[in-house]
Amino acid sequence: MGLAFSIFGVTFLLIASGGLLLFHREVMPQRFSDVVSLSPKKKNLSSSIRQATASLGNVVGHFESVLPKSQAEVSVIQQRLMRAGYRKQSAVSIFYGSKFVAMVTFAVLVVVTGLASISYFFVILVALAFGFLAPDFWLGKRISARQSQIRRGLPDVLDLLIICTEAGLSLDQATTRTSEELGKSQPAISDELGMVVLEQRAGCPRSEAWRHFAERTDVDSVRNVVSMLVQSEQLGTSVAKTLRVHSESLRTQRIQQVEEQAAKTSVKMLIPLVLFIFPPIFLVTLGPAVILMMDTFSKNFNH
Repeated sequence: MGLAFSIFGVTFLLIASGGLLLFHREVMPQRFSDVVSLSPKKKNLSSSIRQATASLGNVVGHFESVLPKSQAEVSVIQQRLMRAGYRKQSAVSIFYGSKFVAMVTFAVLVVVTGLASISYFFVILVALAFGFLAPDFWLGKRISARQSQIRRGLPDVLDLLIICTEAGLSLDQATTRTSEELGKSQPAISDELGMVVLEQRAGCPRSEAWRHFAERTDVDSVRNVVSMLVQSEQLGTSVAKTLRVHSESLRTQRIQQVEEQAAKTSVKMLIPLVLFIFPPIFLVTLGPAVILMMDTFSKNFNH
């Protein structure tokens, strides 16, 4: 059995090495020349990590044609990837390729660890299903995390927009300045505002660019801000005053959410109190009395 696993592992490594050489045959001469060269170029750690990540993504993306998919499914996945912050054309290919790689990886792990001996067909089927759904779960977590970042950074964006518009800038100029200023503190929402600026520079109307912003993020507070900005533009009202009112309401909602979570802590603490705190307290307080009573009863019974 061990010899069979060893042969399987060596064969898998040889096939994987051949696939890597086949996929990267264009860049292999350059890599060999870099290794043989007497004065190699200095690379920092971040550039090396980005290059390795890009290479791994390209390798994984070559497996995307294995899985069957429809155009509607691809469009849905592309929209979800955009909400997670992945807008490159190769993102869809890498996503489907990661599904295939995850399925093969989990199936190999099940076979190597011996779990397949319990019920071979069922365990392999479960491993393949888990590998197929694992990238979807990961993508859902990435979308939720990015939406949370956008939701937390929206009040800061509104405050900076208010400052810029009250200083005399137009809404387009204020959006550009806000995207530049919040690039480090709020990267997620700053990236989305940068997309709004690029769409407007490409000729898209302001209202359509902001609606695309709401569709990409799929956050309720962002949808409310976008609808408010569109109505303010149509009715000709003051944008700064409208933004100030909405910013105050967002901060009030955040305070109310914090108070709600604080009020729920007393109820959530009941389970650890009952399961982990009360039993030790009873054991410490009643334990000596129980031991003393048992000793007393045993002496009386012996006499």
